[in-house]
Amino acid sequence: MKQAILVVDMLNEFVTGSISNERALATIEPNAKLLDAARKAGVPVIFCNDSHVKGVDHEFKLWGEHAVAGTKGAEVIPQLNVCEGDYIVPKRRYSGFFQTNLDMLLRELGVDTLIITGLWIHLCVRQTTVDGFCHGYNIVMPKDATNAFTQEEYDYSIQFLVDACKAEITDVDTIIASWNK
Repeated sequence: MKQAILVVDMLNEFVTGSISNERALATIEPNAKLLDAARKAGVPVIFCNDSHVKGVDHEFKLWGEHAVAGTKGAEVIPQLNVCEGDYIVPKRRYSGFFQTNLDMLLRELGVDTLIITGLWIHLCVRQTTVDGFCHGYNIVMPKDATNAFTQEEYDYSIQFLVDACKAEITDVDTIIASWNK
């Protein structure tokens, strides 16, 4: 089993900007802990980031202009400490797979299992997870490293990902412990 971490939209825009919600704050520490441990264990860290084209992206019709490429809002939050050796995959739609090079990167890295974290589980995380499953990847979801706008959306999304993608629901500490065996 070869794992990679996919961190979806842990961006300034989603944590403190126009598409933020106080529930995002709870995901910062677990993500930082997981990413630090992944780097030490040699597990690739891949950021799948909204990176929209100013004034034209389709998502703006629903969410307003956000995470425009080249702006502070489209940058990964500083607490996650993007490192040399991490990968960044820009995306213009919810899924990290839609018209990006993510699948090619994962195949070149020999990955078969995705540990998916980030924001928001009822939107971009969910779409990325479903597409990952449809591309043939095993799915692991640390429940403490993702969130939704509401508890109801979070609970529904977790169950949906179990039912639709056979996602293994776990937590950051359990994943880290598995690397330290």
